Amino acid sequence: MNNIPGRMLSARSISKSFGDVHALDGVSIDIPSGQSVSVMGPSGSGKSTLLHCLAGILRPDAGDVSLGDEPISLSSDAARSRLRLQHMGFVFQDGQLLPELPALENVALPLLLLGRPRAEALGRAADWLSRLGLAGLEKRRPGQLSGGQEHRVAIARAMVADPAVVLADEPTGALDQATGAEVMRVLTAATRDGGASLVVVTHDAGVAQWCERHVEIVDGRVINDVAARWAA
Repeated sequence: MNNIPGRMLSARSISKSFGDVHALDGVSIDIPSGQSVSVMGPSGSGKSTLLHCLAGILRPDAGDVSLGDEPISLSSDAARSRLRLQHMGFVFQDGQLLPELPALENVALPLLLLGRPRAEALGRAADWLSRLGLAGLEKRRPGQLSGGQEHRVAIARAMVADPAVVLADEPTGALDQATGAEVMRVLTAATRDGGASLVVVTHDAGVAQWCERHVEIVDGRVINDVAARWAA
């Protein structure tokens, strides 16, 4: 629906500082369409800053970020917001669902913001909820769902607009181990089936093992970038 030809997400020599703190120092990375990548590193290593630059939430001080032929870092705030809405999905540690909306409308929200007809948006949302095992829960609000169910709703919302890439920031950080593993199983399967790239920032090696490739960042630099021996 929102396919970008050659949908590689690329960063070229990006640097980002906050005062005297150099969060990123000349990072380059290419993430091909459909690949799942974990980004790991100690606290303060720059991994979340990298994710925010890849998403266009932050502009790097130097270097370029692009998605396919679409520039991200050089675009205006409005253009970056539109690109995120059209071509990116997000999964956060706490889900960030709107508590006053039922699951169906939470999932449909990206399509409604894009101006899609309400019937179409709700229909696609219902389809994704069904795919993720949540049929029958469409009218429940986040407070009426378990932690695992809330995260499935968040994954459905991230996938509903057919994104080129899904970015997940510590997506299992608030969950127990068993529920976290189930969320990662659903997340990797959904992005794989949808043809989307997946970038997961995590400090948990058990979460990283679900991805096909591992990138390690220390002091704002990539020190390791390897294909996984296996992905869960």
